[in-house]
Amino acid sequence: MRVVLRPGASVTATAGEVDRLGLRRVLVVSGARGADTAGAVADSLGDLCAGVHAEARMHVPAEVADRAVEVARERGADGCVAVGGGSSIGLGKAIALRTGLPLIAVPSTYSGSEMTPVWGLTEHGAKRTGRDPSVLPRSVVYDPDLTLSLPVPLSVTSGVNAVAHAVEALYAPDTSPLIALMAEEGVRAMTSALPEIAAEPSDPEARGRALYGAWLCGSCLGATTMGLHHKLCHVLGGTFGLPHAETHTVVLPYALAFNAPAAPAAVQALNRALGTDDAPRALWALAGDLGAPRSLAGLGLTEADLKGAAELVAGQAYANPRPVTAQDALTVLEAAFAGRAPRAAATSPLI
Repeated sequence: MRVVLRPGASVTATAGEVDRLGLRRVLVVSGARGADTAGAVADSLGDLCAGVHAEARMHVPAEVADRAVEVARERGADGCVAVGGGSSIGLGKAIALRTGLPLIAVPSTYSGSEMTPVWGLTEHGAKRTGRDPSVLPRSVVYDPDLTLSLPVPLSVTSGVNAVAHAVEALYAPDTSPLIALMAEEGVRAMTSALPEIAAEPSDPEARGRALYGAWLCGSCLGATTMGLHHKLCHVLGGTFGLPHAETHTVVLPYALAFNAPAAPAAVQALNRALGTDDAPRALWALAGDLGAPRSLAGLGLTEADLKGAAELVAGQAYANPRPVTAQDALTVLEAAFAGRAPRAAATSPLI
């Protein structure tokens, strides 16, 4: 993978990356909200562009992926450029998975998905994820200018979403000293940039530092195994339709508080990165101080949904520092539903 990070790169570098890969007819994909930006990227490609497909949706519904694959084939695309946030890049990955076409990612948020071989599809009310090297972008073009208009609320939740990748990488069974260094630095970079972005959204230095953090955090996720936090968020998003970045932001402090007793080294690294002695509470405070949502209730989940969500989470196999029963998952979900300050727990509730 080649990574480009510089102001203006979305227009000045994307065509160069397309040419470097020997592509001559690429489909540009985006969501409806990012269609104007995708159009600007498409214009910079000139005759190399096979068109813009602006139909990406959150959690990549299977029918949306099917349509995008059909469009790529109809237009004779030999590659794909995904412009936007996690939904757009997720749709680009779905095209790459099904067709084998090379993917170039031009992120406009901080999700970090562009640095991973992880794909996700939602079908029949369930989100499936997997790993395949074919979905890893061949090039990633980071452009701080592209994020200057990203609303502060989305900047914050997208940034905390990236932090969640680094958090779980620190206690993953396949972590390493190198991943630990990248994760700690990614958390430090992102959490220091977000308050500056909230105070001055047009600060290009803070925006660039956030993209640097997203690159590091996403790279950590791409190299390790996801745990309880990501499984909770996949269930809440895929089955209950909760918004992706906001859900990660709400759940992260509580999932970390649950796992903290079994992951002391990870917590120490996070404490250093955050300048605190209580990483779960610090993450909770950061999100709240910057105006992000703090409770699942505030995102539209109902109390009646909690038990069913907990059973779905407990019914899936995944690596985690602590075993997770349905009651454990319910305890975490109840804490996140209420939204009160978390505290690390061994067997006691998180609130």
